[in-house]
Amino acid sequence: MTHTSDITRPPKDLIDALREIGAATVAGTLGHMGFRNPHMVGPVAQNHGKSIVGPALTLQFMPQRPDLFTEGEYADPETQLHRHVLYHAQEGDVVVVDARGDMSSGVFGDMMSTYFKGRGGAGIVIDGCMRDRPNVEKLDLALWLRGWTPNYHVQTSIYPNAVNVPIACGGVTVIPGDIIVADDDGVVVLPVAMAAKVIEESQKHHDWEEFSRMKLMEGGPLQRYYPLHPSANDEYEAWRTTNLKL
Repeated sequence: MTHTSDITRPPKDLIDALREIGAATVAGTLGHMGFRNPHMVGPVAQNHGKSIVGPALTLQFMPQRPDLFTEGEYADPETQLHRHVLYHAQEGDVVVVDARGDMSSGVFGDMMSTYFKGRGGAGIVIDGCMRDRPNVEKLDLALWLRGWTPNYHVQTSIYPNAVNVPIACGGVTVIPGDIIVADDDGVVVLPVAMAAKVIEESQKHHDWEEFSRMKLMEGGPLQRYYPLHPSANDEYEAWRTTNLKL
C-alpha cells in the first residue's frame, strides 16, 4: 500500500490573523525581512476575487522515464500519488503542485477537484495545468494555474513522484506546511517561522497606509504621505488614536 506523510499545520491563530493581509503586503514585508522573492511566477488567478490563506500540501512531478513510470490514467489508481496528496486534505488546506511548468498535463480534473472541495480544501496552486474546465469552474474553487489542457495528468511527459516533500513551484521553494497567501496579485509563500513578525509588521504598514491613502485622496503631498514622512508622524498618531482601536 502506498504511504505518504501528512504535514504539520501552523497554529490557527496565525492563519486567521493573515486573512485580512493581502499577498502584496505579505510579499513586501517578507522582502524587507530578507526573503526577497516569495512570489510564484507562473500560476495566476483563474477566478478573480478569491483569496486564500492556508498550509501547503505539496505534490512533486518529474519527467517521465520508461523504466520508472509506465502507468496509464486508470492503471492501479491507488499507486497514483496525485490522489494521495488529496487524501491528506483538511479544511483550509492548499494543494501546491510542482508540475514543472508543463502545459500539456492536466494535474487534476473534475472528479479530483470535487473530492478536494468536499474535504474542505481552500484552494489549488499548480505550476502547470488542470483539465475539465467547464465542470471545475462550477465548483467555484480558488485556483492559481498556468492554464488548462484536455490531457490527463500522465498523458504526455510528467508523472507524480512525491507527496509532502519540499518542492519548487513558480520558482519558489515550498516546504510542506508553509503558509500560502494568494489573491488576485498572485501566490506568496510564507514560512511559518516568519509569520508572527509578518503579521506584526503588516499591521503597522496597513495602519499608516490607511491614513496616507486618506490624505492623498484629500490632495495631500506625496512627499509627505507616501511613504509616511517623519514630519507627519504626530499627525498620523493623532489620527490613529482617534480612529483605530488600540
